Amino acid sequence: MRRADRLFQIIQILRRTRRPVTADAIAQELETSKRTVYRDIADLIGQRAPIRGEAGVGYILEDGFDLPPLMLTPDEVEAAVLGAQMVAARGDPALKRAAEDLIAKIAAVIPETLRPLALEPATRALPNWHAKPDNLDMAEVRRAIRAGRKIALTYRDEQERETRRTVWPFAIGYYETSRLLVTWCELRQAFRSFRTDRVSAAEFTDERYPERPAALRARWRRLREEHWQNMKEAG
Repeated sequence: MRRADRLFQIIQILRRTRRPVTADAIAQELETSKRTVYRDIADLIGQRAPIRGEAGVGYILEDGFDLPPLMLTPDEVEAAVLGAQMVAARGDPALKRAAEDLIAKIAAVIPETLRPLALEPATRALPNWHAKPDNLDMAEVRRAIRAGRKIALTYRDEQERETRRTVWPFAIGYYETSRLLVTWCELRQAFRSFRTDRVSAAEFTDERYPERPAALRARWRRLREEHWQNMKEAG
């Protein structure tokens, strides 16, 4: 790999995550030595790339640095198009239109040599014929998440028992046959997930919940990680 390509790829690796990335992990991905990574990191810092960290701990790319948005590799174009295809095949109508528009925009702005990868892709995501329909307006759900607003749900469980819940929505999980709305439930005072096909009614309120959606997602992820760690230690 050319040095310029390696420097570019180091930036890409660092901006994938907000967590520190060790020189060893970078070296493994780039199939080079840690000494080379240390030297490249030092060169990038010398070129005023806002990289923070140190050897043995890991590195973080701070805000305020970006690369030209059109520098896409063939693999990145194919990944973006395949992801958009999957959304178009499995998402609600608004997401389907957005995914199709995204593919068209990618094709319009990438170099001509890469355009066939977007317009005539070798990969294809097929529709999920087993997905269960739901009564929930997913476009409104996404707007509620972005605004941090509460939703009042009428929900049926597996035994067809119906309850009324006021929830703080902060994430949507897409699975092969269903979607999950991930929330903080005021009734249970805990995180709860609701299958969208079991929601019989929903009222989208103007009331904001007191936490930021991002903070709820972070807390939920920590609890999940702790749960799986405890399961691993117990098993």
